[in-house]
Amino acid sequence: MGYDVARFQGDVDEDLICPICSGVLEEPVQAPHCEHAFCNACITQWFSQQQTCPVDRSVVTVAHLRPVPRIMRNMLSKLQITCDNAVFGCTAVVRLDNLMAHLNDCEHNPKRPVTCEQGCGLEMPKDELPNHNCIKHLRSVVQQQQLRIADLEKTSAEHKHQLAEQKRDIQLLKAYMRAIRSVNPNLQNLEETIEYNEILESQRPQGLATLETRQMNRRYYENYVAKRIPGKQAVVVMACENQHMGEDMVLEPGLVMIFAHGVEEI
Repeated sequence: MGYDVARFQGDVDEDLICPICSGVLEEPVQAPHCEHAFCNACITQWFSQQQTCPVDRSVVTVAHLRPVPRIMRNMLSKLQITCDNAVFGCTAVVRLDNLMAHLNDCEHNPKRPVTCEQGCGLEMPKDELPNHNCIKHLRSVVQQQQLRIADLEKTSAEHKHQLAEQKRDIQLLKAYMRAIRSVNPNLQNLEETIEYNEILESQRPQGLATLETRQMNRRYYENYVAKRIPGKQAVVVMACENQHMGEDMVLEPGLVMIFAHGVEEI
């Protein structure tokens, strides 16, 4: 919709008036054949009902519209207009092309961001300040934080549950392997599929996330600085001792590696 003609100083050329809303052109566009100009919003709404020029009824569509000539844009930019906040006490009259810059800094703008000086420091639109209550705001912040903590605790509980299920699956798989090997101790390939089978303390690092990545990075295993777990077929790899391995091969603070057929010296 165009600007109210009454806001402008002096007479406005009729070529700068939108024939749809009768206001001064705002974001003007032009039909290329008949050269009639309209506010972009006005003509877009018009085309939702019919595909013709509102002035001479010639066939026009949105695709046909073009920006108005530079001379018309220059004429519009030089018009003198009163501030949008005149009803709130602003007496400024500015060039149309400077209107937006003025509105951003206008002290009478009811939506200009201001900071509460009563204690909470919240930034809000100026017109909301009279009804602002610091205690109510801070209580809302606390409630939001409590909800966030509850969500984090729920996510943590779900993660722990998934980790427990993974550990149980590992134990079942190891028992299954022992049973298979007791029947046929030559199933070497099956053993290899669970070598470096799981990380017990946390999720796997990216470099050990799948059997494919573990096989691909196998040549790097000997570079780990690792410590045995007494009495276990596993080693502990601490991130602080393996910074040379890269982020995709370690996790903070560390991880436990399970081996299918004994701990190798690495």
